[in-house]
Amino acid sequence: MQALNLPPYNISVRRKDGRDQIFDILRRKFIALTPEEWVRQHFIHYLTELKGYPPTLLSNEVQLRIGDKTVRADSVLYDIHLRPRMIVEYKAPSISLTQKVFDQISAYNLLLHVDYLVVSNGLQTYACKMDYDNQKYFFLSAIPDYKDL
Repeated sequence: MQALNLPPYNISVRRKDGRDQIFDILRRKFIALTPEEWVRQHFIHYLTELKGYPPTLLSNEVQLRIGDKTVRADSVLYDIHLRPRMIVEYKAPSISLTQKVFDQISAYNLLLHVDYLVVSNGLQTYACKMDYDNQKYFFLSAIPDYKDL
């Protein structure tokens, strides 16, 4: 898999039935190793090991309903009262982070109404903080540490 602009970690990968799998610490099981999953697992480890995010407050593949359509937010961070605080959307390193990606995460936020939105393809990462009072958002220079949320 491609090197990312995220810190390395002790990756647990296996081959089963002719397919590569990577261990997801949040779902506690092996998942098909796709380029997007490679980014997700690196990013989750970055959040938990370097930014202090509690794994118990993070969830992968969160199912949402938009009208009659079911979609999945890649990762959601909750507060201690289990209210959503951050949505993270991942793309494979080969996928550019275009307006379409921001539109996708914005649609999820119409349902979850979080404080932070993050998109990453492992090479580039963008984070923004929502300002609902002024109907704006602003981009952050870095992903905040958990204690600073």
